[in-house]
Amino acid sequence: MADDHFTATGRRKNAVASVIVKGGRGKVMVNGKDISAYLCRSTLVMHALKPLDVTELQGKLDITCVARGGGLTGQAGAIRLAIARALIKYDSEFRPLLKRNDLLIRDPRMVERKKYGQVKARKRFQFSKR
Repeated sequence: MADDHFTATGRRKNAVASVIVKGGRGKVMVNGKDISAYLCRSTLVMHALKPLDVTELQGKLDITCVARGGGLTGQAGAIRLAIARALIKYDSEFRPLLKRNDLLIRDPRMVERKKYGQVKARKRFQFSKR
């Protein structure tokens, strides 16, 4: 299984991540950089790699990822979903475990659009009675 590779795509907000998972020593690369160097914050790294922790595959798979769009938080969420989907292709027995930990759900929350006649999506201009 070392030469096989499994691909998947994940999305969150405006971010899209494509992941390639293959057997290896646990090296995780995002856009050509190590994941901790790319995502900067350790909480985002933990968030992105949670599927590996749940399935206890940390250090056993090499992951290459291309993330585009959005910010770091959205990209971390997209990477998380893509890794979870790729792990199901790697071994279908992980599905109930990943589903139980809510790792297969695409987060539908998006930024609300700005409305005309308002400062932002919900904030309004100051009201003056007189």
